[in-house]
Amino acid sequence: LTGAAGFIGSSVAEVLLARGNEVIGLVRADLVDGAALDALFADEKTRPDVVVHLAAWAGVRPSIAKPMVYQRNNLEGTVRLLELARQHDVKPFVFASSSSVYGARDTVPFSEEDRVDDPISPYAATKKAGELLGYTYSHLFGLNFVGLRFFTVYGPRQRPEMAIHLFAQRILDGVTIRMHGDGSSSRDYTYIDDIVEGVIASIDRATTVDGYRIYNLGGSETTTLAELIAQIEDACGKKAIIDQVPDQPGDVPRTFADVSRAKEELGYNPRTPVAVGIPRFVEWLKNRRGD
Repeated sequence: LTGAAGFIGSSVAEVLLARGNEVIGLVRADLVDGAALDALFADEKTRPDVVVHLAAWAGVRPSIAKPMVYQRNNLEGTVRLLELARQHDVKPFVFASSSSVYGARDTVPFSEEDRVDDPISPYAATKKAGELLGYTYSHLFGLNFVGLRFFTVYGPRQRPEMAIHLFAQRILDGVTIRMHGDGSSSRDYTYIDDIVEGVIASIDRATTVDGYRIYNLGGSETTTLAELIAQIEDACGKKAIIDQVPDQPGDVPRTFADVSRAKEELGYNPRTPVAVGIPRFVEWLKNRRGD
């Protein structure tokens, strides 16, 4: 499990351990550190039966500033893991992709059948490339590759720089928040518990069903930025001080997941709407702050 100490990875690890799986959490090793990964796969005690690759440099905006960092970690790291899986005959491989691969499209909801040839950030391009590499290794070497397109995941342990965490923190502190654009951009926000459920189901599929498959994992509802801020205000019990600024390059105007394939094949069923998830997250944040 790469990214085992991260936001999504740590939650996935907890569920896997609770159901009795042995988890090798890759935390300290660099994904492009050949010696460390070679040693892990070469040792029968640590060689995995399944690879769950969640680690990556995340974020659209930072990828525009540091494209080479994203290329090295997200692409080279993925190729190295795929190659080790091939060499050691580890067939099941679950890969964290992103809704950003859909680009700035107008048609919604986004379906796995849609063409995704127009990423508008280096981050999105690396995730699309990861999916293509997975297809190549599945076709050539028989890996059971499952790619998961996550849609704006939030919840406890979310990184502090991510919008919901940042907004809640600043609203509680009475500090100005930046709203990019007029507030009409919309996202399909997905609560962490629903994402973890989808990841676990994907692991089970990769260990029992051969071939290559892509799934959307989203909340299957859209919320505008203005509506999101209002939800956070209500949960915090305070009004936001808003500084409206221009849209950021690389940001897409909307996301909206068609999760029918995941429902049918994984039994995926998101159960936490934003109206429930935001208050739950803010309660966690307040407890963490000691408010």
